[in-house]
Amino acid sequence: MRIFFTFFCFIILITPTYGADRNPVPRFVSLRPNEVNARVGPGPNYPIEWIYLRAGLPVEVIAEFDTWRKIRDVEGIETWVHQNMLSSKRHAIIQDYEAIMYPYEDTQTPPLVRLQKGVIVHVLKCRNEWCQVRIFDYKGWVQRAYLWGIYPEEIFG
Repeated sequence: MRIFFTFFCFIILITPTYGADRNPVPRFVSLRPNEVNARVGPGPNYPIEWIYLRAGLPVEVIAEFDTWRKIRDVEGIETWVHQNMLSSKRHAIIQDYEAIMYPYEDTQTPPLVRLQKGVIVHVLKCRNEWCQVRIFDYKGWVQRAYLWGIYPEEIFG
């Protein structure tokens, strides 16, 4: 009986700790591998609707069920993927016709790179209206308004 009581107290005390570690929903993440099965429901027995073929593609987690995540992509399409197919590394996709990367958070500096619509960049940090991004060997700043995969007021890095 004493062992049961000790175990019960341990579970009661430890449960809030594990709950505090949960990631917020919604949140942005990115696809980990080059091929990710998009399913109609949260489980391997649900049919595959299509396959994402782009590692690093930013997606928004909008719901969770066990080890499955319901995601929304840049086109607004919602589907289910396994949590192992997602990475917490932040990426964003250029959503306008073109975005310019600058060496500093200033449009008066000479541009580094012109980024076309659909290009995926690795996001290093965001503050105010700017995000520092990297693509290949280029690292610089892009105005947040041109990026999908970052919340409007989100600051990190």
